[in-house]
Amino acid sequence: MSHCADDYDDGLAEDGKMAVPGEVQDAIRTLLRWAGEDPEREGLLDTPKRVGRAWKEYCQGYLEDPAIHLSRRFEEVGGYDELVLLKDIPFQSHCEHHMAPITGKAAIAYMPRDSVVGISKLARVLHAYARRLQVQERLTAEVAQCIWDNLNPHGVAVVIEAQHGCMTGRGVRTPGVGMVTSRLLGCFLDDPRSRKEVMSLMGY
Repeated sequence: MSHCADDYDDGLAEDGKMAVPGEVQDAIRTLLRWAGEDPEREGLLDTPKRVGRAWKEYCQGYLEDPAIHLSRRFEEVGGYDELVLLKDIPFQSHCEHHMAPITGKAAIAYMPRDSVVGISKLARVLHAYARRLQVQERLTAEVAQCIWDNLNPHGVAVVIEAQHGCMTGRGVRTPGVGMVTSRLLGCFLDDPRSRKEVMSLMGY
């Protein structure tokens, strides 16, 4: 089936919503048929468009440079040079192996050297990486490395705890299981006292 050039445009469709390429809609219809459904029945007629738009939203992190959120820093912090920690940051991602949901929370900490960033920026960095196809280990490492490279802190600590749909909804089908990953850099890796402090404040 051929498609005109407009089918591949991410602009707006006639209904004012994001246009979904015909090729994408055809792929979703094929998946529905393979799963045993009829994509032509009433309840599924608009599903290819909805799924296409949803996945564009799920993966919007590919269009974002996480480092941009750390570009504005503040040096006037009254001499504060102790731990900065943001806890219980909720996030959602999708695993790259089964494209199943990953849902969880993150704790992100850094020890500033000469400047800090607005606390919401730490969450934005997390979400920028989470809104891509991921594995939890890489997500944890990417968030930590981005903060380390762009803030030049004394140390960075990232701990992520999440549940994986590829384990809870298929395969071994074991709900309620959480996976914890961590990445420590700088003083949190080299200094046992700093490591103990940050992990204790994170609740681990």
